Amino acid sequence: MSQLLVNETTKVPLSDLWENDEFAKVVHLAIEGVSSELRAISLKLHEDPELSYEEHRAHALITDYLEKKGFDVERQAYGLDTAFVARAGNSDKVTIGICSEYDALPSTDSPNGAFHACGHNLIAISGIATAIGLKAVIEQFGLEGQVKLFGTPAEETTGGKIVMLDHGAFKAVDVCMMLHGANADVVYPAFLALDTVEVEFFGKASHASASPWEGINALDAAVQAYTNIAMMRQQMHPSQRVHGIIKDGGKAANIIPDYTKSVYTVRAPKFGEVEVLKKRVEKIFNAAANSTGCTVKLTWGIPYKDIITNDPLARKFEHYMNHQGVKYASKQEQMSKLSGSTDMGNLTYALPGIHPMFNILNLTGEDDKTMGLHTNAFANAAAQPVGHVATLRASKSLALTGLECIVDSVFLKAVKQDFDTQVQN
Repeated sequence: MSQLLVNETTKVPLSDLWENDEFAKVVHLAIEGVSSELRAISLKLHEDPELSYEEHRAHALITDYLEKKGFDVERQAYGLDTAFVARAGNSDKVTIGICSEYDALPSTDSPNGAFHACGHNLIAISGIATAIGLKAVIEQFGLEGQVKLFGTPAEETTGGKIVMLDHGAFKAVDVCMMLHGANADVVYPAFLALDTVEVEFFGKASHASASPWEGINALDAAVQAYTNIAMMRQQMHPSQRVHGIIKDGGKAANIIPDYTKSVYTVRAPKFGEVEVLKKRVEKIFNAAANSTGCTVKLTWGIPYKDIITNDPLARKFEHYMNHQGVKYASKQEQMSKLSGSTDMGNLTYALPGIHPMFNILNLTGEDDKTMGLHTNAFANAAAQPVGHVATLRASKSLALTGLECIVDSVFLKAVKQDFDTQVQN
């Protein structure tokens, strides 16, 4: 087999042991050829963060770039102003879906009230890089396949992917994958399923000093619920989470509150566990209302499901990352590290997919447990050169993983069989 080129810019050696090395060389050269352009996009997104469903400048920046690169771009796609889909290749045989995210998190320290503390600027360019690599090899070798890059807004809040899924965005897609920067390299991330509920207690106002007995205290109900959930945690499995805040606890200290609003998030490793845990917390809310004489209204949001990691896709991605110098812990050890939650989980319940996490802090595989996501330190790391190098390295592996689905029908069949088996279980 031919020796693949060594990237002199990033100093990441590419092995000559890659399968389909001529394909790999094209992917490598295509992605490295736009490295400086992707770096500029990443920094622009990082310097100009936008919150969920407000990513208008990011949407314009990315779609304009993709159009210049020869993609067929549909802006404001699937009923969302800041979503898009960019297509290349042909859809006669296999369609590979790739997701980019570009929404930021709210921040009280940032001048514009937002920051990329989850590294979505890198997730954005990882999707672009992967799509460009796949487009290049499909076109150069005349392969029967298509790549669709989905721009997916609002991952940090209500889940743009879920809205897009409901609008049929992924109906004709065979597999869908994405990458996420982190403080470690993980192919089998243990994302938690979740659902969020808005809890409103309704009571009766009265003067807190002159006639408190005439009131029905909605704050008492809210505090009882908060306290009882804290007590319930003793009998919860350590992998499960319930956390909440009281957003509206009343208007004045001398008025018995007639209304309160709280928000709680319920998480568990599997979506089925979330459904069971929801029933437990609902009993607490109803009990708090009954004991105080209040009424209660529960408004559940859009649930995020856990990640179903497709094993053939994960092993193939790991194989390509291994040949770029990345080593992984055992599957069991990777899955033992609980993470946050993502709307990508809902996609993996609908079609085969993976969501690997890649280390943006160093290229040696050393975990950094002191630097968690959603922190100022991680936001700063998401703008550093090493994070860019790590992003392109992972993007090449993801592109080649998608390519396997196009060129190897036996592999694609195994991918779909694994999906069917896991979803049924």
